[in-house]
Amino acid sequence: MKIYEVTDKKEYLPLLRIGDEQESMIDRYIQDSDMYVLDDCGVKGGIVVCKAADGVLEIKNLAVFPESRRKGYGRALINFICEKYKTRFSVVQAGTGDSPLTIPFYEKCGFVKSHAVKNFFLENYDRPIIEGGVRLVDMIYLKKKL
Repeated sequence: MKIYEVTDKKEYLPLLRIGDEQESMIDRYIQDSDMYVLDDCGVKGGIVVCKAADGVLEIKNLAVFPESRRKGYGRALINFICEKYKTRFSVVQAGTGDSPLTIPFYEKCGFVKSHAVKNFFLENYDRPIIEGGVRLVDMIYLKKKL
């Protein structure tokens, strides 16, 4: 298993759209971010991070191909960025929908709920986003100390 940085991020658009379904939202952060992919006999997942504030690194996109889920790849990507950025940032945060799929995953990775942005998905996406059978409304932020 190898994790490496990529510069041609748009080449990975099919992967990025797993983590964020609307390309116009990806376009908001892709240029000012760092992207890493996890390769284990082929690309299995990727993570996009950027500086959110002084001392705060934000995960903007974390995606693992469906056939590669539940094998530790998402956790490996999070552990990688935590280790890589721990000398430059004191906190890593992730914003996600209030989904029964993603919230428990981040909590298992050591994140705790921080705050919410009300109606984020209603106001920023041009169609309903459904995850785990739940329509996403609020953006839930989780954080982890580095």
